[in-house]
Amino acid sequence: MSRIGNKVIKIPEGVNVEIHENLVTVKGPHGTLSRQFSDLVNFVVENGEIVVKRTGDEELERKNHGTARALLSNMVEGVHTKFKKELEIIGTGYRAQLQGKVLTIMAGYSHNIDFNIPEGITVTLPRNTIIIIEGIDKQVVGEFAANVRKVRRPEPYKGKGIRYKDEFVRRKEGKTAK
Repeated sequence: MSRIGNKVIKIPEGVNVEIHENLVTVKGPHGTLSRQFSDLVNFVVENGEIVVKRTGDEELERKNHGTARALLSNMVEGVHTKFKKELEIIGTGYRAQLQGKVLTIMAGYSHNIDFNIPEGITVTLPRNTIIIIEGIDKQVVGEFAANVRKVRRPEPYKGKGIRYKDEFVRRKEGKTAK
């Protein structure tokens, strides 16, 4: 019995959900997302809510139940209110620069690291040490943010690096002289 799979998904105003066999299309104020789901789950739209039901009680069907519900819930949430990740760059000389659809990171290497911004993603730089990534697809936003963070992960001694805005970096004590 999947606890997540049994939750209903409320459809907010301004969001339209179309289900054709197991191809689900969600349209909202920020865009449109489509995804082909497995035949092991069925979707029922009633009274402004979506109910995800599985076709049987086999192990694979139970596994897909909660996953399908979570993916569909993220699609509905993404087209209604965009997903957002904020990154902070901490360190002397570390900064970011945006030129068209290319994000350039200067993080203490001998060269700059360039990222091509994928379709459907919006990157803004309020300051050259803060990166805001927004988009309607949660997976694409999270993956792009993780790839940017991977350039220079925060280190525990001085705290330098690229980190998520609300991330806590545990600091270690350095060597002591005798």
